[in-house]
Amino acid sequence: MQAEIKNPRIKCYKCMRPSSTCICKHIRTLQTKTRFIILMHPKEYKREKNGTGHITNLQLENSEVIVGVDFTNNTRVNEILTDEKTCSFLLYPGKDNFNLSTRKSTEINSFMGTNPYIFILDGTWPCARKMLKLSKNLQKLQRVSFDNKIKSKFIIKQQPESLCLSTIESVCTVLNLLKKGDLEQCDTKNFLIPFEKMIEYQLEYILNPNSKNYSTKANKEIIPKNRYKKNTQRNIILKQE
Repeated sequence: MQAEIKNPRIKCYKCMRPSSTCICKHIRTLQTKTRFIILMHPKEYKREKNGTGHITNLQLENSEVIVGVDFTNNTRVNEILTDEKTCSFLLYPGKDNFNLSTRKSTEINSFMGTNPYIFILDGTWPCARKMLKLSKNLQKLQRVSFDNKIKSKFIIKQQPESLCLSTIESVCTVLNLLKKGDLEQCDTKNFLIPFEKMIEYQLEYILNPNSKNYSTKANKEIIPKNRYKKNTQRNIILKQE
């Protein structure tokens, strides 16, 4: 008896999702003065279907993705860092970081410059820490951060803390804070819609009784998301450099 041949799912090669859950119609590209350099860990790159770094790149006209772990000798990264016309920063917590949430607009404007470059480590917290530990050139960058008081909407992914945000949520927060310093004028009202739609589609799939990944416990485990790693694990992951 001949085995049944399953037809492959049709894929959208822009958002990298199945055509049935394509989010491209929700994408509204923003033009920003700030250029966002998304340094994507290879493991995150493989999760392109549900990766928020990829969606962030689609949402920002002035952005680019560079895949790797150790960027010390990365040609493109070093090209940016050695360009005298640009000021580069790393979005990452640190002892001497510049906190966008607590600074006045004049301070933000003076510190960031006119057209800043912001590097973002896109990966799990352990992966991000490893990327920074290996990348000697990134360690020299001035760091910017913000105070987060909201829970991430990325409920389908395990986070070390409830206040840890995904890449796209972090970028949205930064853009809103840069608007406070008159560095940005873009409208971020609908910036997270593609991200929210992605989560909506994923939840529908997980909670669908006809799905191969369906679990009767899924609803309890995913909504609301109040479970996080144990304190010992959390402290290791979030320990600041």
